[in-house]
Amino acid sequence: MEEAVQLWGASRVYGSGEGAVRALDNVTVGLGRGTFTAVMGPSGSGKSTLLQCAAGLDRPTEGKVVLANVDLETLNEHKLTLLRRSRVGFVFQSFNLLPALTAEQNVALPLRLARRRVKGDELRAVLHEVGLTDRAKHRPSELSGGQQQRVAIARALVTKPDVVFADEPTGALDTRTSREVLGLLRGIVDRHGQTVVMVTHDPLAAAFADRVIFLADGRVVGDGSAESAQEIARHMAHLEEGEA
Repeated sequence: MEEAVQLWGASRVYGSGEGAVRALDNVTVGLGRGTFTAVMGPSGSGKSTLLQCAAGLDRPTEGKVVLANVDLETLNEHKLTLLRRSRVGFVFQSFNLLPALTAEQNVALPLRLARRRVKGDELRAVLHEVGLTDRAKHRPSELSGGQQQRVAIARALVTKPDVVFADEPTGALDTRTSREVLGLLRGIVDRHGQTVVMVTHDPLAAAFADRVIFLADGRVVGDGSAESAQEIARHMAHLEEGEA
């Protein structure tokens, strides 16, 4: 399978000397195109650091990251920003929508930042994909939490990115709305071959993925096909007991 993202011996160290923290420790992993991967682990295990390095938001201290067949180490900050704008989509727990803009305008923002032409039919298509055609002119304050996260997903999809990175995308949502959002992410993988990488602490969320990668102390300690939420929860409990 062709890889959308590859980490080769990636480590990330914060600080120096005795106070140094190794948040990521010699991680080598590939994330296949057209797959849905969940990244899990106890608090402080390196989940968010892995996502940030894989997405080009942070640079590894050692090793390298290849995203969309580009070695990120070869890019300066300007070129890295341009690559993220065109090849990467982001979905966060806090939605990160601009309150003064409508749903449609928020979705169009990545295109405007990339100085690409904004086509009305493209915006309508991506809003239709997330079930918000009738909410295009509404501002975030006029939308529910689940609808705001759908806008955020549409915004992540509008540039047709190689990878969508989602950091706890259901953390601020109730159980029913979480399932709707996860079903939407699952659907864009199955229908359009989108690649999704999701950090989550929720076994129910991870069960929507094809694959679950478990981290502990910055290392990969488990990697395999997604099982039932109950099996994933048991694995997580075992890891957390090891942290105690």
